[in-house]
Amino acid sequence: MKHAREQGSPARPANKWLVFALVAVGIFMSTLDGSIVNVALPSILADFGAPLSTAQWVVLIYLLTVSSLLLSFGRLSDIRGRKRVYVRGLCCFSLGSAACALSPSAGLLIAARAFQGVGAAMLMACTPALLADNFPAAQRGRALGMMGTVVAGGLTLGPALGGIILSALSWHYIFWINVPVGMGGALLAHFKLHSGDTKHEAFDLPGAGLLVLFLAPLLTALSRGRDWGFSSVRFGLVLAFALLAGALFLWREHRAEHPILDLSLFKNRLFSGSAASAAAMFTSLFFVSFLMPFYLITFLGLPESRAGAILVIPFFFLFAGAYVTGWIYDRTGSRGLTTLGMIVLCAALLLLTTLDPADGLWGVYLRLAAAGVGVALFAPPNNAAILSAVPVERRGVTAATLAAARNMGMMAGVALAAAVFTFVFQEQTGGVLLKEYAPEHSGAFLAAFHTAMGVGAAVAAAGAAAAWLRGPDGPAGRRQPPA
Repeated sequence: MKHAREQGSPARPANKWLVFALVAVGIFMSTLDGSIVNVALPSILADFGAPLSTAQWVVLIYLLTVSSLLLSFGRLSDIRGRKRVYVRGLCCFSLGSAACALSPSAGLLIAARAFQGVGAAMLMACTPALLADNFPAAQRGRALGMMGTVVAGGLTLGPALGGIILSALSWHYIFWINVPVGMGGALLAHFKLHSGDTKHEAFDLPGAGLLVLFLAPLLTALSRGRDWGFSSVRFGLVLAFALLAGALFLWREHRAEHPILDLSLFKNRLFSGSAASAAAMFTSLFFVSFLMPFYLITFLGLPESRAGAILVIPFFFLFAGAYVTGWIYDRTGSRGLTTLGMIVLCAALLLLTTLDPADGLWGVYLRLAAAGVGVALFAPPNNAAILSAVPVERRGVTAATLAAARNMGMMAGVALAAAVFTFVFQEQTGGVLLKEYAPEHSGAFLAAFHTAMGVGAAVAAAGAAAAWLRGPDGPAGRRQPPA
């Protein structure tokens, strides 16, 4: 029996799996590109003769651009149609990739990466909303779970694929491979995606500008605070500017007739709880992602290739489990799954506070596997729940809010993990920097690592509380579409 179409949702095209495939192309490329470039940085640095501080901006500018524009493009997809934003996003991403490959200098490569990030923001902003529009409520969790496997695949394959390309070709081909795939996907999406409804509502350009002025310096401060010093004047000024812009953005959105972000959405406990728990999940997960390489390479002395293979473990479990948890969500709802996922992630971080070289690598494997299971339990049901919690005409900005929570959580996790680790390590070594690590500092390293993981566990526990307190949503078949 066919599922009845949700009230107010756009007419679905005949083949929803074709829509899934087209959406998967964009999200795979954008997530792959977020990780594949890291492997190429040494080659790019050597080719241009650029310092490490300049090379870092090749990665950072992409993340900053994506995060700063997500909400604006999510809102644009709500009022101008998701097809329009998605197809243009594929074109922009492909052209940006070509510009990256052709860049003759580090400065122009950074500018091209920013342009590429604009396209990635357009893709990420409306991808979950496109799936929610084209799959009935009873299959939405499954579809978003499968999209979780695509995301995990992009994150996992990025370093490996980058290594293969660099072993045979120059770093330019890391960007060239996006061009035919992206342009081919844009052509298919133009002819196959449903145009969707458009609304005669103004786009809040001042609000979009204030949002960029809030998020760009905030994320810059979070990502660069460790290098500047969290007590430095530069960090304080950039953070103060971001907070002022954030206050002006909230003031503007409260008074705008058609705001970028409808603040009334946060009165919906399922929406606000899902967004808060997502931010907590990515913050706590990136305590692990950021510090584990130092434990494996700096502390244990493993080669980088072996450490990289070990760090795939959490993403493997996300890849393997996302479809299953999406399927369970369709039958049970999200509250139990997301709360359990955050509890399992919290337990993994608590176990990491006891990690010791005597545990061997199996101790690392099991703890990372537990973290991956927690993420797989949490992510697909949470994504489906937040999209089901809002009216159809707000799904674009809701999907963008979820993506923004993810990116900000990742950056906050890295910044907070670095701050806690550095503080404890330098307290116990009398100011020694991590790059000066020697075997006699092993006790201080373990103390700093364990303390940071404890803070990460506290963040995960807060995320579990947010996941539970948002309330139940019930199985897909019994959910009522929001008015």
